Amino acid sequence: RFPSRIQGPGVSQASNQRWAMATNSVRFALAVACMAILASVASTMPTAQLLKHGDASGRLCTPAMRLKGGCGFLGVYGSVLEPLSLRFKMMKLARLMRHRGPDGGGIHIIESKNTPDRRHSIAHERLAIVGVVNDPKDMADIQKSDPSGDHSKLHTLTGNQPLFNHKRTKSLSINGEIYNYKAIKAMLKDKTPWRTASDCESVIHLYEEVGHECASHLDGDFAFAILDEENDEIYAARDPVGVASMYVGYAADGGVWFGSEMKCLLPECEKVEQFPPGHYWSSKTRQFTRYYFPDWNDAAKAGQPLDLPKLKADFEAAVDKRLMTDVPYGVLLSGGLDSSLVASVVVKMCKAQSRPMPATFSIGLVGSPDLKNARKVAAQLGTDHHEFHFTVQEGIDAVQDVIYHLETYDVTTIRAGTPMFILARKIKALGVKMVISGEGADEEFGGYLYFHKAPSGKDLHEECVRKIHDLHKFDCLRANKATMAWGVEARVPFLDRDFLDTAMFLDGKYKMINKGEKTQFIEKWAVREAFNCDGTDGTPYLPQEVLFRQKEQFSDGVGYDWIDGLKEHCARVVDDYMFSIRAERFPHNTPSTKEGYYARMIFEQLFPSKTAAATVPGGPSVACSTAKAVEWDEAWKKAYESGSMLDQSGRAVDGVHESAKQLF
Repeated sequence: RFPSRIQGPGVSQASNQRWAMATNSVRFALAVACMAILASVASTMPTAQLLKHGDASGRLCTPAMRLKGGCGFLGVYGSVLEPLSLRFKMMKLARLMRHRGPDGGGIHIIESKNTPDRRHSIAHERLAIVGVVNDPKDMADIQKSDPSGDHSKLHTLTGNQPLFNHKRTKSLSINGEIYNYKAIKAMLKDKTPWRTASDCESVIHLYEEVGHECASHLDGDFAFAILDEENDEIYAARDPVGVASMYVGYAADGGVWFGSEMKCLLPECEKVEQFPPGHYWSSKTRQFTRYYFPDWNDAAKAGQPLDLPKLKADFEAAVDKRLMTDVPYGVLLSGGLDSSLVASVVVKMCKAQSRPMPATFSIGLVGSPDLKNARKVAAQLGTDHHEFHFTVQEGIDAVQDVIYHLETYDVTTIRAGTPMFILARKIKALGVKMVISGEGADEEFGGYLYFHKAPSGKDLHEECVRKIHDLHKFDCLRANKATMAWGVEARVPFLDRDFLDTAMFLDGKYKMINKGEKTQFIEKWAVREAFNCDGTDGTPYLPQEVLFRQKEQFSDGVGYDWIDGLKEHCARVVDDYMFSIRAERFPHNTPSTKEGYYARMIFEQLFPSKTAAATVPGGPSVACSTAKAVEWDEAWKKAYESGSMLDQSGRAVDGVHESAKQLF
């Protein structure tokens, strides 16, 4: 409350008018701030349309549940900015990724103990998948301050990060899910009750006890930074495969920055690069340390015999982990093998465990093969299926936004990312914040059509290893950023750490494709055959025509006209002269097609720096292969050596794809 007037000698009417205007402005600003906070809380609550989805006991999802979810985080070690300036800077940069976490945020700043005039900070933009946590301590304080009040419907905002250790000397900002948090809680020596019910709080307490070994104990998808005030240190880590997006940047003042997206670091950093998966970085050593080094990197150690029951059971366990949620969720159902298997396993588990049934979502051009097959699967499973259509022009119109959010100019990633980006927007409009997706199977089992050309099981396995180590640059990047652009989190059971071992320790000879034979006659035969049976409910997992459907890349499956139309548009926009001087304009990763030039042109407009361009991989590729696999086919090799254009569509694999066409 402000005095309505200023009283005293010499105070004029004009002064009181200015005073009234100033106090009204403050009141208005406070009201807007309160409304923004209220809107943030309201956005975490289920929509009226989705209230029909309860938990196994019929209880509706309320805000008083566990905090989880994908988010965006930002951190800096060694900034020279003053505290207020640094806070403003963190707010400004974090705002660039607010789409990842529209439900809340937080900033924490500490002074460096060892370096005068240096500060460290972490910030967070929160996506609340399971609602607002009612912190027991805060609720007790409220009850104490107002013992006569009714607080039964009061919800505090204490789920926001950073999260702290018990002594509040270490703080955590994290994007991710920790699936073994209960096991971690049981192994901790300190049994002090946790401040929240968040699975992510396990990370800060684990770090307190095991230090730099923290990341190696985690089973989940994560990217995080921990500020250790006691030791004047920052510790940052990323999950083994790179499911969660993460970058590192180096500023001119010597500060080291970390963030979920590149766009948050570019304004401050001279050099930005992707944070390598399976590594942690400590300010004590100022270098990356690998904590994840699976034995299956060596083909000689990947010789396990085919065990279909184990493969099936381990995949079901991976899916089960990712059902750790208390809100309505969905499954991305393209109609291909991978997403259809995910949907089938999820539905059968929900029925068996009396869990809420998920909705399924698909997208494509009218009449596309994906939509037709998705309908078949949804009908058999009995899901609440949502089918969305887009036109080639709508896809072209979205490309600039797709490149901004995905932070890439890779042609295949943009082709597949555009329909996924459009679909995620529609999913969010329905009130769904989490979806389960099928990325990773093609890399694990040699599912892309070019794997038909693999000379041997050893060559196939080594290509799978290369593909998995590059997932964070392509499919994981797309799945994470295309969905998080709209505040939707994607979970990927095929890339579960335990299932990854099951898939990759399998001898490569069982992944070879032998057309015309009784077994292994199609790509990913082992996965298909493992689920070529009835579930515990007595019904098949999938219709035969879907279970044994040929691999169709997502960018092809949504409708061939999408890629063809995009290429035609790029050919109109990029004239022959522009393309002829492409090496002068883009000396790094020079585009080999007009479609590549078009994507690169937009990328450079959005991120005009050499360091941004260097975060995107390049090199020859056909149908999503690595450069090494181009050598498998003499025609591909000659085409590349002669300067011909290699295409990423599965239709480029002549003699394999049912609709193969000459694309280069």
